[in-house]
Amino acid sequence: MEGNYYPLLKWILAAPLAGFLLNGLLGKKLLGERAGGVIGSLAILASFILAAMAFTDLLKLPVENRLLRDTLYSWISAGTFGVDAAFRFDPLSAVMALIVTGVSFLIHVYSTGYMHGDEGYNRYFAYLNLFVFFMLTLVLADNPLVMFVGWEGVGLCSYLLIGFWYEDPEKAAAGKKAFITNRVGDAGFLLGLMLAAALLAAKGVLALDFASLEKNAPLLTSFTVLGIGAPTVICLLLFFGATGKSAQFPLYVWLPDAMAGPTPVSALIHAATMVTAGVYMLARLHFLYALAPKALEVVMLTGCFTAFFAAVIALLQKDIKKVLAYSTVSQLGYMFMAAGAGAFSASVFHLATHAFFKALLFLGAGSVIHGMSGEQDMFKMGGLRREMPFTFLLVAAGWLAIAGVPGLSGFYSKDLILEKVFEHGGLLIWGVGVLTAGLTAFYTTRLFVLTFLRERRAQKHAHESPLSMTLPMTALALLAVAGGFMLKDRLFTFLEPVAEHAPAGPEAARLMFISVAAGLTGLAGAFALTLPKPANFLKNTMSHLHAVVFHKFYVDEIYSAFIVKPLKTFAGRVLFQLVDAGLIDGLMVNGSARASYAAGRLLARAQNGRLDVYALVFAAGVALMLYWII
Repeated sequence: MEGNYYPLLKWILAAPLAGFLLNGLLGKKLLGERAGGVIGSLAILASFILAAMAFTDLLKLPVENRLLRDTLYSWISAGTFGVDAAFRFDPLSAVMALIVTGVSFLIHVYSTGYMHGDEGYNRYFAYLNLFVFFMLTLVLADNPLVMFVGWEGVGLCSYLLIGFWYEDPEKAAAGKKAFITNRVGDAGFLLGLMLAAALLAAKGVLALDFASLEKNAPLLTSFTVLGIGAPTVICLLLFFGATGKSAQFPLYVWLPDAMAGPTPVSALIHAATMVTAGVYMLARLHFLYALAPKALEVVMLTGCFTAFFAAVIALLQKDIKKVLAYSTVSQLGYMFMAAGAGAFSASVFHLATHAFFKALLFLGAGSVIHGMSGEQDMFKMGGLRREMPFTFLLVAAGWLAIAGVPGLSGFYSKDLILEKVFEHGGLLIWGVGVLTAGLTAFYTTRLFVLTFLRERRAQKHAHESPLSMTLPMTALALLAVAGGFMLKDRLFTFLEPVAEHAPAGPEAARLMFISVAAGLTGLAGAFALTLPKPANFLKNTMSHLHAVVFHKFYVDEIYSAFIVKPLKTFAGRVLFQLVDAGLIDGLMVNGSARASYAAGRLLARAQNGRLDVYALVFAAGVALMLYWII
């Protein structure tokens, strides 16, 4: 499918780029705080309006021809090989573009109130706009090379935003941790992409746009790599890249630490944009994964383990943002479970509903932190329903949505994922998914009870957030409540050309009843154990298990002991002392200096001031030259 030329696409990206340049170049001195916030927010609003216009035009096309393309220029040209800087707008990228720009706009508006008075206010909005630009580059890319530019760009911006308050060593370290961890995953993405390109080139296919890749992907089945089918190897390498961006085991460790950034950044990066990049990449390359069922099994098993593992850790966290961080890791695991079951449309559906309720919960947490003058420990909160009634009601909507209460957005997408996993993954994977749903309801209810319902221990008073913060939360609350119902049929029909969606199976009703029962059990259990006083049942009866879970299974400590410290030692003792100090400094730099000095001292002896010696040397030199020439 060639697609229809649509020059509007470039302007979807140009708007946030312009906002970045204005805030980045003019800054606080020339723009001021209010103008900087308005420009940053309007840039994303313009991008959302343009994406909505493109979406409307896309709907006017026949279902089989819904593709809009915009080519800027020929980016790489080497003989017969060429790659264009081009963008595509099909049903999948349309959904992603609307989610990214829509949720990002609400977060930008929220940030105008949350970041008020911060010294880096304009720099913050510049980074935020640049992040949205790169995320749109990722989801609108017409080929994986342009996608990789956006992929790396959001990694860079996450480093800038997570470490935004870089004067604090802990926050600066969190930014570096996110950046380095993502680079590890990105190596897998690059290797998979290069392997696919090389094998297709061996078959005479040099085009790398997604349409050409989909058409020629079956050619890869004729190759093996180390005795394994090439599609399987390529898909596993690409998935390893996705584990970095989308925080799956074992590369999830950066995301909880990323809570060091401003809370709106957590809502933007960890709810609706960057962490969903891996899920989007799998959905975009669904035709490739269809050739690698073993790779899909790995995706599903990894997602299942990550969802359960992160949910268990979230049970005992005290920091309100850390609970939501591990919740994000867990919910991303659900999305990968769906993708591994081949239900890519269900994965994208949960991506959309998760963007609504998780962004709402993060912004609600930010409102609580703002109202509590920076406090993040839930055990120092409580009773906020009286002092922050509006935030209380809005967070309640997000809590019930993620808990899977029937009728709200999280219920529809979670239930569909469990149904698809039961059909394709078997009873064990489905059982772990249901258990995770119960744990999700438990830890989110615990968060809600500790923050708003339980009587407070501390004496610190709280205050309601301004309208600039509560209005965006209201919009997200409406989507968290009604978004799933509005999208559940329309989204699958719209995505049909990109990702097929099978109708519900005969077991759907029974499976739905079990998953709802699990969620309600978790919800009721949290109330029983947390009101009126948080129970210490696990701590009192199984103290060792409590310590392991509370310390997040010591994964960071294990990584530090077996990976980080050995690498630092190797870098310090081997690379620095042998290569840098010994070879480069010692031999090449200092050695050449010593050799020059020695040569200079030797030649200096010839400078004795005697003309007869100079004449003799001159004559000898002339004689040698004549001998060489003749």
